[in-house]
Amino acid sequence: MTDTLLRGRLLSFSAQPQDPDDTGAYRYEEDGALLLRDGIILASGTHDEVAPQAGGATVIDHRPHLMMAGFIDPHIHFPQLQVVASWGRQLLDWLNGYVFPEEARFVDPEHAQAMATRFLDLLCAHGTTTAVAYCSVHPASADAYFEAAAARDMRMIGGKVMMDRNAPDNLRDTAQQGYDETEALIAKWHGRGRAGYAISPRFAITSTPEQMEMAGALVAAHPGCHVQTHLSENRDEIAFATSLYPRARDYLDIYEHYGLLNDRMLLGHAIHLSDREVARIAETGARPVFCPTSNLFLGSGLFDEARMRDAGACNAIATDIGAGTSYSMLQTLNEGYKILQLQNQSLHALRAFDWITRGNAAALGLADRIGTLDAGTEADIVILDARATPAMALRMERVERLEDELFVLQMLGDDRAVAQTYVAGRPQK
Repeated sequence: MTDTLLRGRLLSFSAQPQDPDDTGAYRYEEDGALLLRDGIILASGTHDEVAPQAGGATVIDHRPHLMMAGFIDPHIHFPQLQVVASWGRQLLDWLNGYVFPEEARFVDPEHAQAMATRFLDLLCAHGTTTAVAYCSVHPASADAYFEAAAARDMRMIGGKVMMDRNAPDNLRDTAQQGYDETEALIAKWHGRGRAGYAISPRFAITSTPEQMEMAGALVAAHPGCHVQTHLSENRDEIAFATSLYPRARDYLDIYEHYGLLNDRMLLGHAIHLSDREVARIAETGARPVFCPTSNLFLGSGLFDEARMRDAGACNAIATDIGAGTSYSMLQTLNEGYKILQLQNQSLHALRAFDWITRGNAAALGLADRIGTLDAGTEADIVILDARATPAMALRMERVERLEDELFVLQMLGDDRAVAQTYVAGRPQK
């Protein structure tokens, strides 16, 4: 495979910027370059440093656009592509009225395969190169998801949901079936190419104690897998979940009791938490996932990012398609900024872009592989155009600083601002 040299303005993070002047947390090169070989970044730096190493590489000049690590979306629902923007009252009504009927269609392998291709097309068009997805209860949906990702050599994590109660008959497994099917999918996909498996009890409401025990056994047997579920998204959900597990001290204690709580666990939403829950999340290293567009769409509540961070938790941020209303991590930052503003918390643009790249990679334990433009990491790259629309171009006429350009992308950007996406060094758009 011929080497590729990408030229453009380069931005990569090494730590979370504490403020706009924290230049030690990131690297910015006005004339930067990346040398790619076999899906890996071979060299990264100024064009003058990297070009002499390029030999006969194919040169692609993206100037004046910005080169960054591909975006990472750590909470998204693969079977919900066609329920985005479905009117709903709140979480439980929306699940029963729209989501469950849609997910039932994924029993058909051909439908799952067709949707998997379109799903990854949408992610790449929006600059997202890695995601952590819930598939449907059907193993065929997980197979379709991983097969489509393997065809692109795309680093993706996911798993079939386990749910054996409080769902329609055609969306329920049993405790043993959920265990057996998950075990088989882990054996087939986890660690194959760039695939990673997430053990996925959907949430406490849709799993019996027997299934929770089985999920805990899977976590113990496969410590390299991620675990994903939902926590404290909605007050009615909390009341229902805790009524089903009356011995639990709180919602989080349900998962902790069954051995699910660890530093590879992704806790979607995590909005309405007690002090005990916040402390245990931080102590165990579990990862709360902020889903701003979804939280606003369903009226779930405001994620208290500063409270979690001050406690020592490593927070991620995600789209949560299909309750989320955009595939764009840029628009996710837009709405996240507003939610934090309502709580007198600030999100400056440098920290925001670190969050959706290196920060989310760190939350997944993958910052040594993805999320930066460091030499030796995987060549997942997004090229951003801050003048992509007339409104953006007009605003950019008055922009002089990098952090202001990033804020324009954060507030006004979407898929139109993504000039190109590279997955394992190959262009996707």
